Amino acid sequence: MAEKKQSVLALLEILKTHSDEEHPLSVSQITALMESGYGLKLERRTIYSNIELLSNSGYEISTFEDNRKGYYLQGRQFNKGEVLLLCNALHASHFISSRQSDELIKKLLATQSKYQAKEFTDKVYMANPLKTPNKQLLYTIEAVSEAIRDKKQLSFTYLRYDSNKKLVARRPEPYIVEPRYIVYSDSRAYMIVTSLNHDGFIHYRLDRMKDARVLNEKVRPLSKDIDAYEYARNKLFMYNGETGFVTFCCDNSVIDQMIDIFGTELSIISSDDDHFYIRVKTSDTGAIILAQQYMDSITIMEPEELKEKFRKKLKEVSKRYNKS
Repeated sequence: MAEKKQSVLALLEILKTHSDEEHPLSVSQITALMESGYGLKLERRTIYSNIELLSNSGYEISTFEDNRKGYYLQGRQFNKGEVLLLCNALHASHFISSRQSDELIKKLLATQSKYQAKEFTDKVYMANPLKTPNKQLLYTIEAVSEAIRDKKQLSFTYLRYDSNKKLVARRPEPYIVEPRYIVYSDSRAYMIVTSLNHDGFIHYRLDRMKDARVLNEKVRPLSKDIDAYEYARNKLFMYNGETGFVTFCCDNSVIDQMIDIFGTELSIISSDDDHFYIRVKTSDTGAIILAQQYMDSITIMEPEELKEKFRKKLKEVSKRYNKS
């Protein structure tokens, strides 16, 4: 009986690893893999019986009778497109370290045949030099999630880069906050928190946190007057600071970029053949960064105080470049 169970599990692993629609296995190939990989010498009728047992247990297996080629595992936990999408998202995410994303990608590729896994590593995978060196991200996410679930305060060390390009602590003492939400914005994962030292929400990058620890102290009840989703949506490039409404005049050529940044809920207040006007709620710093990034295509129209702040910044930059 033990050998019977072992042979069924071995067959399942063989079908998972060595077969797909383009690589069906004959009974002879399955028999050889059973012997070489698991030391099991099985008769053909046992192979047929095990395939039937797996099919009756809910595994979707295409048979020789179905395709006239051989046997392969048809139904998988993830299909090929889903795995490639997830693998590429992990690989492109700068806030996940190379080691952690490699481990997660390896687990995802293990749900596919060895041929499809090789196709990804050979043709898609390239080194991502922008990966964070902080290897505590997954542990941090677990700790933050636990603190949010249990309504507990969180202690952590917050990091910054020094002149040697090393992540170091911003200050000697740990930060203590009340975690509320995890959001994804501007290609980064953030923890939105409240604090005894600040009014409203503030945020921290998860990939810049380490040594996260859930404390015994409970968080305060969250005021109904503050909305975390509104906070994240209005923090252009996730810069801290007070937010207010800003009107931009934009060239029609950047409509795609503005919708990418602000979403399809972007308020376009007017337009003509060459321009469109948008009104968004964001911080002064975020608005100025956007104006600098798209200097040739957008103009701050109001408020006047922000226009003046941007003019001063442009003059300061011009002075630096005019120095001999």
